Amino acid sequence: MWPILLLFRIHTVNMTLIHMVLFKFRPEVTTEHKETFVRELKKLKNLSCVKDNRLIVGGPSVTDPIERSKDFEFALLSYHENRAALDEYQASKEHHWYRPRTLVYVVMSACMLTKPLPRVTQTYMFPYKEDLCRFDFEVDEADEYMCDFSKLAAKMAGGISTPEEKDL
Repeated sequence: MWPILLLFRIHTVNMTLIHMVLFKFRPEVTTEHKETFVRELKKLKNLSCVKDNRLIVGGPSVTDPIERSKDFEFALLSYHENRAALDEYQASKEHHWYRPRTLVYVVMSACMLTKPLPRVTQTYMFPYKEDLCRFDFEVDEADEYMCDFSKLAAKMAGGISTPEEKDL
């Protein structure tokens, strides 16, 4: 009798990661500072590690009753192709928090820069924060269709159909 050889296809799916952050500033922080923070934060959507530039910043909260917002003033929601993309986002020079006056060396075409680069978190948030809450999660495979924005946009012309319960 011949041995039976079973081949298993390993199904690996890149699951979208959703990154959420709630921000609360100290009471003495000015409106102008908060507006600058939001403006700079929105620029992070241009990073290549943000899926389809899907990064949304909003605030203030419209939760009713407002107490349920726990005094958080702004929220960020961003989509990332996978864990590696989220890690790249967190480590990016535009986002990552470096200690003030740290010299950053960037090698570009055999040219070294020794000038600190601006960081959203270092410059506009951490020195002024009262509280911050971060929550990241992987989208369930059954819901992944909602995160494929190129396919979603193509379907918009004919309407969107969600999976039937029997398909979940």
